[in-house]
Order: sequence, then C-alpha cells, then structure tokens
Amino acid sequence: MRLRTIIADDEELARKGLRLLLTEDSDVEVVAECSNGRETVEALRQHEADVLFLDIQMPGTGGFEVIEQVGVSRVPSVVFITAHNEYAVRAFEVEALDYLTKPVEQARLQRTLRRVRERIASGTGPVTQQQLQSALDSLKRGPRGQEYPTRMIVPNGSKDVFVVVDEIEWIEAASYYSCLHVGGKSLMLRETIKQLAATLDPRKFVRVHRSAIVNISHVREILRDGPNEGWVVLSTGHRLKMSRAGWQNLLDAGRD
Repeated sequence: MRLRTIIADDEELARKGLRLLLTEDSDVEVVAECSNGRETVEALRQHEADVLFLDIQMPGTGGFEVIEQVGVSRVPSVVFITAHNEYAVRAFEVEALDYLTKPVEQARLQRTLRRVRERIASGTGPVTQQQLQSALDSLKRGPRGQEYPTRMIVPNGSKDVFVVVDEIEWIEAASYYSCLHVGGKSLMLRETIKQLAATLDPRKFVRVHRSAIVNISHVREILRDGPNEGWVVLSTGHRLKMSRAGWQNLLDAGRD
C-alpha cells in the first residue's frame, strides 16, 4: 500500500530527518513539508494525503489547533510527533492515538507505518473529536502529582554544575542545545528548547518566541511593538523579542 504523507514540524532538522527515514520505504511518498500550523492547514487543503505526521507543539497554531481548523472528519490518519515526556505519551496511548517521540527511530517508525496501513486497510476511521479532546485535556492538566524539576545538572567542561531551576532567568535556543542564562552565566545544555518547554513548569516558564523561554518571575515589563510582536524586559534589563504567540502564552500563564 503506497502512503502519501505530509510532514509538519517547525524544526527543519527534525523534518529532514523524518523525510530521510520515510524515503527509505519505497511505498511512502512525501507530498508536502510544513514548518508551522498555517502551512499545514494549507497543505491539507491542497494535497490528497493518507498520513499526516504532525508535531503537537508548533509556534502559533499547534497540532491540535490544525485539526480543529481543518475538521477531524477531513484530516487523514494522524501520527503525532512529540518531544513531551512520558506522561504526555500515556495520554496518546490511552486514547489509542498513533505517535512518535523525538528523536524518531527507524524501527519505531516502521512499526507505526504498519499500524497505520492496517487501520487504513481495515477501514478504521481517523481519530475522533472526543479522542483528541481527551488527549489535549490530559496534556494541559498533566499527571496527578506531577512534579517539575527544581534542579538541573548541566555538564560544563570537566565538571557538572547544579542549577536551581527558579534561578534561570531565560533560555535561548541553540539548535539541538539550549543556553541557560543564570545569574550572569551562560550554560549549554544538550536539550532542545522544545524539550525544555515540555519539561519545565508552564506556570513559571513561558515560551515568548520560538528561540526563547522566560522565567516570568524575572520579567520586569512587557513592551508591545505593533499587533504581532514586542519585547520582554527582564529584571537584569535584558530585552527579549516576543512574538504574537508568545504574548498569548504570557496571557495564558497569567490566568493560571
């Protein structure tokens, strides 16, 4: 069975890696690649696809919002891609949703493709609104007793540095690394900014731009620069660019 697929992920390296893995299967064709929710919605409207590989956390319009805009009945089989930790994966498993965790491995991808082919061949319908809503509610709610990290161990040359999470002022994206800014020091951690956004307490750490997360306890003021972007000023005086989605994230965090 030949599968026409769409890849939606805001990380270029992640899209490239998944495309390379998919093209190793001669019965898979990648018909479109998308870097954000808007492009994904357009691709779904323009292309006939059997499978959508959908990152759940993209700037602006995330994976669940994409499905809401297009309509559950009009999307193909969906395989969610997540950098979230184990509790979020359980949310997908409980609702019987297909998913892949980053970094995607070939063996796991092949098992997922087999499952998708079996579902299509059996005429099993795509995910339902109830399944999606239950998974989304679970992701927002988090597990009972969820404890976010209070300390991190960051390798720094020949030594490991213990970092108190609340003392992190902001986090900067650096490809597959993240730069933690703590008390005038900069420490490199081998985790993507997306992975950290999924790990840290969202009531304290807010992604204000695709390349920056701020600790809201270190935010001094917010400056708007038109309807789509602005600046976050930290207690140190440092200014960080803020996107429209980042502004909304700050508003949401303030309501919690």
